[in-house]
Parts: sequence; C-alpha cells; structure tokens
Amino acid sequence: MMLSVMKLRTLAFGLALLCAGAAQSQKRPPQLVKPLAGPRATALRITWLYISPDKSAQKVDRVQIGREMVVAEKSGNWLRVYANTDIEEEQSSDQPIFGSNDTPPPITGWMEAKGIVIENTPNGDQILMGTAATEEALASDPRGPANAAQAARLLYRRIVEMFPNSPFAAEAAWRAADIRWQLQKADYSSLPSAKLQNPVLRNQMDEDELKQVVKYYPHTRWADLADFDLIDNKLCGDWQGQEKCPERESDIYERYAAEHPNGPRTARALYEACYRQAVLNDLYSADENSKRQDEAHRHAAALAAQLKDKFPQSDYTSRAVALVFKLDQGVPVYGIDRP
Repeated sequence: MMLSVMKLRTLAFGLALLCAGAAQSQKRPPQLVKPLAGPRATALRITWLYISPDKSAQKVDRVQIGREMVVAEKSGNWLRVYANTDIEEEQSSDQPIFGSNDTPPPITGWMEAKGIVIENTPNGDQILMGTAATEEALASDPRGPANAAQAARLLYRRIVEMFPNSPFAAEAAWRAADIRWQLQKADYSSLPSAKLQNPVLRNQMDEDELKQVVKYYPHTRWADLADFDLIDNKLCGDWQGQEKCPERESDIYERYAAEHPNGPRTARALYEACYRQAVLNDLYSADENSKRQDEAHRHAAALAAQLKDKFPQSDYTSRAVALVFKLDQGVPVYGIDRP
C-alpha cells in the first residue's frame, strides 16, 4: 500500500496546492490524502540511506535535499523511511499521456534523523522556508552548487504539502512555481525558436503551477506575481522591426496594470508598456507615419505620468521619465542612434 501511494508522488504538487489553498480562498478543493505508513518528511542535506540503522551497514542510495519521504519507523537517532531518490521530478507536461513504467519505485532504508524535518517538527515550516530561501540565494551565486535552484524548488513544494496551513504556504507555492518557470525560460531562450516573432510557434513554459497559485491564492501578492510571470508566454521573440509586436505587448502590460493596480509588478508593467510605446514612436517615425508617431509619443508620456502619480519612488518611474525625455528630444530608443 505504501509503495503505491508513494509512487503517485503523494498525489503530486498540484493536489497539494488544492489542500493548501482551501484555508485561504472560498474554493474547497479535495483534501490531500496522507500516507498511511507515517508522517511526511524531507531532508535539509544530502543524506545516505542504509539497509539498517548503522553507518557501517550497506548503503542503499542518497536522498537529495528536499526529496519527498514518509517516516515508517523510528529507532533512537535513526529513521526508516520510504524515499523518492530517483531522477529529477518531471514536469507533468513532459510525461506520456498514459504514464510510464520506467520510473524507479521509491525505496526504503534507514537514515540518521539529524537534518530531517518531519511534518510534526516544531517550526518545521519556517525551517524549510529558511533553508529553501538559502538554496535559492545560492542558485544565483556563480560559486553555488549546480542543483541549488532545484533543491530550493523541492523544499518550497514540501512546505505546501507538509504544512498546508502554514502562513508561508502561499509564498512557497509561488516560489516553487516561479523557479520552475525561470528554469524553463532559461532553457527555452537558448533554442532557435526563441527568436520567432509569433509566441505560439515557440516552446511555451508550462503554466499549470502558476495558474494553480492564481486559482487557490486569489487576490494575494503571490497571485499577482504569478500572473505577471504568465505574460512571458504571450511575448514575441524578435520584433523584427514591426509594429504589431510592441503594440500587442503594450496592451498586455497595460491590461495587467489595470487588473492589478497595487500589485508588486504593477510599476514594472506600466514601464514595459511605456517602453513599447517609445519603441512604436521610433517605428512609426521610420515609416513616416506622423499621426501614429504622435499618438505613441503622447501615450508614452501618459504612462510615465501615471507612474509618477502612483509610484513616485520607483526606479521604473525614473526610467519611464527618461524615455519620454528622449522622445521629446528626438533621441531614438530603439535601434542604433546615428548622429
């Protein structure tokens, strides 16, 4: 029974989000099914698994940071666990429709209890949050471990699954989804399709986790951040000097700002729209379309004024003001300025 439950990966992160979000929204998703063998747990460090509670015993495998485990038994300072120690958790969109029998089953063994957080550990949610944030910081350090981003993502996921009522659950859900999004974005940006003008024709980041954050933590800072991430899939690759991309993208960013008037990304969205209007000013000028050029110039100025009114201390406001100054001076903001 235990192996079958674990092989389903504890009903996956999406179902965990359903449970975690129930306390913070009006939606009442199904409750997460708990393993029957014992409480959930995860490791804060790479930990060896042995066939018996003895460091001289044969080693079974290594449990990576943030991996999903269930504690089946305790013996002194040792725990017998069922642990997922197989390959990196796959994205659901990458899995075959009818599943696969190639994924190794969870394995069982004994590990030292130190550095293990169990769902009944006092302040366990905060411990996981702090460890995940540290791993995330290491991921941005060129000298940090290569798998730090994935370790952070798994630890954030464990918070949502193990501590669904934690005050950190919503933020952890977004951070896990955002790390996945940024990793995909970095991978896809290196592909030739990344330069295609039509976003539909290039590889799209998987939106499921971000949309779950929006659905189950509505009207929160984390939902606002998730909605902003989702814009990436709607943007063109190379504009190729054509007006249609910045026109459409400006509308997307302005619509986001209108729907999230006080969000953590609202100032940036208004700036992105302002920048695209400034670009359109240059493109219309090159096409000798003075009417549309004047409209874009005024539109950019109006967006900069909106930023000054709502976000006077933001760097994005200063950047927008600088853009409008260039437009007023006839200085191009797109392409090469030829004196």
